[in-house]
Amino acid sequence: MSNKKSIEYIIAPPPPHVVGDGFRVHSFFPGAKLIDKKRMSPFFLMDYGAKIEFAPSDEPRGVGVHPHAGFETVTIAYHGKIAHHDSAGNSGIIGEGDVQWMTAGAGLLHKEYHEKEFSKTGGPFQMVQLWVNLPSQYKKTKPKYQEITNSMMGRHYLNDEESFIEVIAGEYNGTKGPASTFTPMHVYNTKLRKGASTILNFPAHYNTGMLIVEGNAMINDQAALKDHFVLLKNDGEEITIEATEDAVILVLSGEPINEPIAAYGPFLMNTWPEVEQAIQDVNMGKFGVLED
Repeated sequence: MSNKKSIEYIIAPPPPHVVGDGFRVHSFFPGAKLIDKKRMSPFFLMDYGAKIEFAPSDEPRGVGVHPHAGFETVTIAYHGKIAHHDSAGNSGIIGEGDVQWMTAGAGLLHKEYHEKEFSKTGGPFQMVQLWVNLPSQYKKTKPKYQEITNSMMGRHYLNDEESFIEVIAGEYNGTKGPASTFTPMHVYNTKLRKGASTILNFPAHYNTGMLIVEGNAMINDQAALKDHFVLLKNDGEEITIEATEDAVILVLSGEPINEPIAAYGPFLMNTWPEVEQAIQDVNMGKFGVLED
């Protein structure tokens, strides 16, 4: 009897939309195909900024001040640079290979723009933003910020000694990632040379998906093309990946949070009264102050 996780869907990138004036994204979930708001829990949302070329600009493009509460935003940079600021006093710049892991928790204000020098020169831009849900006991946790540079990540080389797994959160074969998480999860960049392969193992009940960021690959003997998302069923533990071209694959797997979800705009709560309270808190200035 096979212990492989079956493929449920391979999803082509949905039509893009623009967030602010600097982020052209394909929203894979929630909503695309049959991926509802709990299907990839604890990952609630994935916005994928497929590679695009930005012309030089004196005025940085991006998203102005906006609130978040009840979850974490995880921004993974593949090309380009982003500058972040929040009302808890955190700020930073992430560039190619880096990750910004922001815990909104009890609530904060946030803004993100193309970094000033990148804006002036322009160039290729490619990012992923995830929203990671928080269980009810941590919805009111104090906001925090994890700036994870590429050099901090765990790196597990494969047999060809060129391909490797870059571990952001969780672990792969004993190699651990630096991100601190509130629930069990694994977040990897799998970087494979053409012809290289690897086997991943996750508990059957973990929700698991993969984004093909670069190249093409065979996932459990099914072809998955660049910019497509692969959703795995909860029916096994093993996944085989073979690169048919040099490939970069973002792997997400986590233990689901089996709690009610009340999602409205930038708020991710368990009940609608909690959403209403978050809106009141923003209006009363409880999320702090951040200049646009």
